[in-house]
Parts: sequence; C-alpha cells; structure tokens
Amino acid sequence: MKTSSVSVLGLYFFVLIGNGVEFGASTPIATDIISTVEEVQPYRTAYHFQPPKNWMNGPMYFKGMYHFFYQYNPYGPHWANIVWAHSVSYDLIDWIHLDHALNPTHPFDINGCWSGSTTILPGEIPAILYTGSDTENREVQNLAVPKNLSDPFLIEWEKSAHNPIMTPVDGIHPNFFRDPTTAWQGPDKRWRVIVGSQIDGHGTAILYTSEDFINWTRSESPLHSSNRTGMWECPDFYPSSAKGEAGTKYVLKASFNHQDHYVMGNYDPETDIYVVETDFMDSALQLRYDYGKFFGSKTFLDSEKKRRVLWAWIDEMDSESDRSVKGWTGLQSFPRTVSIGKSGKQLAQWPIEEIEKLRSEEVNIHDIELKGGSVLEVVGITASQADVEVSFVLPNLEEVEIIEQNLVDPQLLCSKNQASVKGLVGPFGLLVLASKDLTEQTAIFFRIFRSHGKYVVLMCSDQSRSSLRDEVAKTTYGAFVDVDPASETILLRSLIDHSIVESFGGEGVACITARVYPKLAIDNETHLYAFNNGTQSVKISKLSAWSMKKAQFSSYRKEESLFSNYDEQQSKLLFGNFLLVEEHRLEVKTMGHGR
Repeated sequence: MKTSSVSVLGLYFFVLIGNGVEFGASTPIATDIISTVEEVQPYRTAYHFQPPKNWMNGPMYFKGMYHFFYQYNPYGPHWANIVWAHSVSYDLIDWIHLDHALNPTHPFDINGCWSGSTTILPGEIPAILYTGSDTENREVQNLAVPKNLSDPFLIEWEKSAHNPIMTPVDGIHPNFFRDPTTAWQGPDKRWRVIVGSQIDGHGTAILYTSEDFINWTRSESPLHSSNRTGMWECPDFYPSSAKGEAGTKYVLKASFNHQDHYVMGNYDPETDIYVVETDFMDSALQLRYDYGKFFGSKTFLDSEKKRRVLWAWIDEMDSESDRSVKGWTGLQSFPRTVSIGKSGKQLAQWPIEEIEKLRSEEVNIHDIELKGGSVLEVVGITASQADVEVSFVLPNLEEVEIIEQNLVDPQLLCSKNQASVKGLVGPFGLLVLASKDLTEQTAIFFRIFRSHGKYVVLMCSDQSRSSLRDEVAKTTYGAFVDVDPASETILLRSLIDHSIVESFGGEGVACITARVYPKLAIDNETHLYAFNNGTQSVKISKLSAWSMKKAQFSSYRKEESLFSNYDEQQSKLLFGNFLLVEEHRLEVKTMGHGR
C-alpha cells in the first residue's frame, strides 16, 4: 500500500510457524524486555495491536508461532520512511516486537518497502513477496526469504538477487502496481499470485504464474476487473472455507474508496477463471468486511486451528497535531475469524476465541425490559476497556417505520436517524465510552423498518456525540443486518478499548469499527449503558460484559543466546516468562523505547 491524496493504506502479513524448531547455539533470544508503553495516554489502546510509537498500518503462522509484519515509520507518526516491522506471538494476544524484517536498502526498494504477503514454499520455507518503490519511484514486486530457518523468530531476511521479479510493463501504470497476495498452487503445480492495479480506469487483479517463484509470467487475462471502481489496493483471494471442501466459494477482496469491499464466486483452478455472483458495487448489499473505519486488511490461514483470521489497519480520526503530540498513529483491529454466514450470501466475522483469556470482572443481566426512552447503566466493569455481548428480543413488531424507497444507503439512513431521533422500534442498543451525564456517548444501535412487506434491520454506529472536542471527526456509520427480527434474537457484541469500538451485529454478518476521542469519558470516568429510544419496548434476554486485561507488548534485544537445543515447549515457557517480566514493568510505567 502507499499514500495518495485521499488515503493511506496499511500492510498486513502473518505467518504461523509449526513445531520442532530448536534454539541453536547462535540463536538470539530476548534477554532484555523493555516496556514499550509511553506515558499514560487516554487514547492508547490496551488489547489492540500497536507499535511502541510512530506510524503503523500482514500475518503468518509458521511452526507454532504467529508472525505479524506491518508497514512502519521508525521516525515519526506520519506516512514516510516505510519499513517492514516484525512482531511475534504464540496466541495473537501478547506480542514481542523484533528487529525490522525489511528496510529500504536496494535500488528496487530504496524509496520504501510497501505492502505484500507471505507464502510457505515446499520444504517449509517462508517467502515474502512485497512491493518496493524503486529509484524511479516505480512500484515493483520483490522476494525475500529468511537467512536462518533454524531461528524460530525468523529475525533476519535476505532479499533475492533476482529482484525485482515483477515490473510494471505492457500498459501497467508504474504507480498502480502493488500489494501482491499470498500465492497458491494450481493442479499444474505452477504458482499463482495477484497484484492490485488499475488498468484503463478499471480496478484490476493482475494474475501472474511461476514454476520457481522467481520467474513470473503475466496471464493474458486478469483474475478479475471492474469498471465500477478505481485502483485496487491490498487485494486478497482465498477459499471461504478453511477446511477445503469441494464447491467452496472463493472470496476476492479489494481496498478502495476508504473501504474493504469483497465479492464471492466460483473459481476454476484448471483455467484460472473466476466468476463472481455479484460484482463490486452492483449488489444492494455492497458487501464489505466492515462498514466503519477499516482498511487495507489481510487474512491468513491458521492451519493449526483450521480457521481463517482477518486483521485490518484502523487509521486515526483526530488531527495531525494530535498525532504529533501523542507520538503514534494507527492500530490493528482485533483479530477476527472469517467464514461464510448462515445465508451463504455474505461473510461473518467474530473475534478470535483467544480474546477470552483477557476477560476479568464479569457482569450478567437477564430478562430486563427496556421501555421506550429508558437507559440502564451497566456497572461493575471497566467501561473504557470492555467486551460486551447483548441479545435483544422484540415482543411487538406490529408498528414499525416504513423505509423510504430512495433511502437504500445504510450510512445515510443512520445519519438521518441518529440515536437521539426517536423511532417506533428503535433505536435500541448500547451507549459506550459515555460520560456520566451522557453529554459524551457513542451509540451502537439497531432500528427496525419495513420495506416491500419485509422487515429491515439497520445497525448504526453514531459518533455525533462521541466527544466535546471540536477537532476530531464524528462520523456516523451504518449497515443492514441480515436477520429476521420476528423469529430471531438480535445480537450485538462490542469491543471497547479507549479510542476504538468494534461492533458485530447479527453474529458478525455486519461489522462496524469506529475511532472516538472523548474529552470527559476517559478511563475511570467512562460509563456503559443499554438504551431504548423507541416508543415500543424491547427486551434484553441476556447481557454479559467483561473488563478486559491489558495485552502484553515487549521489545526484543538481539544478543548471543546462552541456550541451545530448546524444543518448542521450552521456547513457549521462556516466552511466557518474558511476558511476566513485561507485565511487572508495565505497572511502573517506564518510558518506551524506539526500536
């Protein structure tokens, strides 16, 4: 990904590493863990991935360890000087920051190491394909592999002598050619990879093939293109099932217009023909991963747990001066599983199960009627750092609002019908990151309409009253939820973490992420409420809320190892001890260190 006049894109890359790696006598280990937490800041998150400081914006599972590579500016909280930073984890929760994996060092990437992906090659060899900005500011594709496969952290990477291995020729604009995907092999054993582009004004996934992963040939036809969009950034292509069943639909994702859009269709690996069910921007659903602040995402296959995991870059909505003062910009969404939803028409996402290890104090509410105009405070948890799940039952749907024929844009509907606008059935939901007097609040809610004889469930994230500060954006987001309120409960889950709220409606078929910057509702002054501003009563069948512990982020200092012949279990035990040391140091809030 790269910056432009309208957006800056992020990079994601994960690898999970399998069993059996030994620590050799020269393997570096983390002998000095340094707190990466700077002074206490009200908007810095506790359990979302962030670098120690500065600008950040993919993943891999390899031999028992998750690797996360991401675009990072070591020198400031703005887009510039982009390197590939590198962190590792055993659980996608607690992380150790390592040395940078890739730095701009050669003519083919001297102006930046941009987005890319990893692929595990035969012989258990991880390979990075990434976009470099060369001496002429052209976007070219490059290859890197680990220097030492016996190093379980894969700290050092070596760039191929054959770089660049793909260049913008034959009608490809030199600035519209980036973000290679994870590669896959067809029945002919040739590798395939797609690169994001724009050709003749059409968003395009250029398809390349190779026998040896070094010499690549452009296919006569792209995997897919669309005249309804512009440049496709950070494309992703994968089967919707992580178990590889026959007849599985394939997902093609592209990042454009500040959103991550996707289509589903049938892919023939023999011919490389991909036929989509509905094209980008054609469907009334206009399928997106997330209808809020969510961009440049990347999935990876977690082969250990047979699941596909999704991460995305979440940019800021505050001012440039704010970013300079706090010293950092951007974070990652909490990792989500992604799979086909019940209807088979769209994807469903849900926070990975490992999040439960961060839960601490718990509050449960059962069978509470919320009458019209009522507000119920949820007490007993840390409201600024929480995980909330609530299920609503609608006892009366005889009178609902009729949706106007021309209002098919959910964001526009939510903007016209904010939480303060009383309706018939709804708005009802949660008020998060709220002040005691509710002068500050972020409302996550549902509203029920009827259109063409069917119920329509609208989900909104309303930031219009999220802060008394004038210099921050207060956008309202919206999505339709594919659920029948007459026969099903309406589920809402929200992850609240100081300046980010990730919400999942209807078991994750509609997701909305928001960045908020309260002035009053900070830390212990934050409150959580359930509310109903409709005239009809709604019932909370169950509400569960948990305070969330901090994830642990540590820095790694490369020194000569004093250990040898450690197996994975010993490695994990050692890793765990590092995290305990880091947890202790977090309590004293030592100043952070750059890498």
